[in-house]
Amino acid sequence: MPEQIYVTEQGLIDMKKELEVLQQVKRPAVIEALKEARALGDLSENAEYDAARSEQAEIENKIASLTAMIENAIVITNADTDEVSIGNTVEVEYIEDGEKDTYSIVGSTEADPFENKISNESPIALAIMGKKVGDIAKVASPNGEYEVKILNIK
Repeated sequence: MPEQIYVTEQGLIDMKKELEVLQQVKRPAVIEALKEARALGDLSENAEYDAARSEQAEIENKIASLTAMIENAIVITNADTDEVSIGNTVEVEYIEDGEKDTYSIVGSTEADPFENKISNESPIALAIMGKKVGDIAKVASPNGEYEVKILNIK
């Protein structure tokens, strides 16, 4: 059974747009590049042909990967705000130093630490899943355990 992929509605839209660009723009462009490279003659020593074949393989792999992800996507909708789950935005306080951070919990394909979007498979997300406002969770990290307190769930 294929692995289910958790995505937000916007994440699914973005994947579909990327697939469309690959299929309707990039694939035809690389096919044209292959035709032009073939026209140059001897394929055994044709760098343009080799580069086009390599790009074609990358595009086809990405198309296959995106198609599988879209087919197995589970769209995260209306996340419950009583306890932490995928789709929530959670404000936490680090117990050790009192610092606060806000994270959006998304599926692994949408994770972007620079935008504070963390994967549901990340250590902090795993630790806070199912917790409620006021709960304290122990987070296992490569540098040792630390604790966070759930301040807000949206």
